[in-house]
Amino acid sequence: MKSMAAAPSPAKVWWLGLRPATLAAAVAPVLAGTAVAVHETGARPWAGVAALVIALALQVGVNLANDYSDFVRGADTPERIGPLRASASGIVAPERVRLAAIASFAVAGITGVALSLATDWRLIFVGAACLLAAWLYTGGPRPYGYLGLGEVFVFIFFGLVATIGTVYVQELRVTPLAVLAGCGIGFMATAILVLNNLRDIETDAAAGKRTLATRIGRAPTLILLLVLVCAAFAVPIVILATRLAGVTIMAMHFGIPITAVPVRTAFATRSGPELVGALKRMAAAELAYALLMTLGLLLS
Repeated sequence: MKSMAAAPSPAKVWWLGLRPATLAAAVAPVLAGTAVAVHETGARPWAGVAALVIALALQVGVNLANDYSDFVRGADTPERIGPLRASASGIVAPERVRLAAIASFAVAGITGVALSLATDWRLIFVGAACLLAAWLYTGGPRPYGYLGLGEVFVFIFFGLVATIGTVYVQELRVTPLAVLAGCGIGFMATAILVLNNLRDIETDAAAGKRTLATRIGRAPTLILLLVLVCAAFAVPIVILATRLAGVTIMAMHFGIPITAVPVRTAFATRSGPELVGALKRMAAAELAYALLMTLGLLLS
């Protein structure tokens, strides 16, 4: 008799629900923003740590809220490709996932208020916008993730806002280098979402989840992925050309071979497991991009 596979433990289901591979998208902008601050005026370590806590809490909150909302809306079906989702697992109650998302947002909110009061109280409004955008990605009556706007918001909040915000709490100013670094991180973060939506294009379409990929189709989505990656690696050239950093910033181009692997996979196959692996490698590529940016700026 063929033995049945053992059900995953609740701890493993929770871990998969956090989507650990995506946490690189939270670390990368804080790392890059801190590198910009060190390069320009010097870092405030306590502010950088607080920014990292906020970024990680927001990313976890987004992941869990997306997990819950997709289950409620019927987007997570048995045909879905990718790691097991907590709400759809049958092991963790969906309401517990929702409460965990709210708790993560609360950590981000409380830390954000404390950091804002210690630096610039006006940042409270920026933080409120981040929390609202995080919840409304797949929550609320008109989730923008279902309207094909996810990529725009990821670029803005996980690229520009996260990176420039990290610089601002350490320098109390917005600089051209901060904006360019935010663009580079934003391009890479958006590429992760594009690849994720490419992987899920058939199941999302069947479930009525109208991501940008389902709206424009597979071929244009692949082109968008390539454009985003090329734009990310054009950023160090712009930084060097505008003399915001020295030639060592070109060390960022050592990340091209790392990023090329998941892009090549996306163009070469429609296999779900291979695209899942490509998605993880793209997340690692964003972290490598931020690390190489940090190295280039510190040596400049």
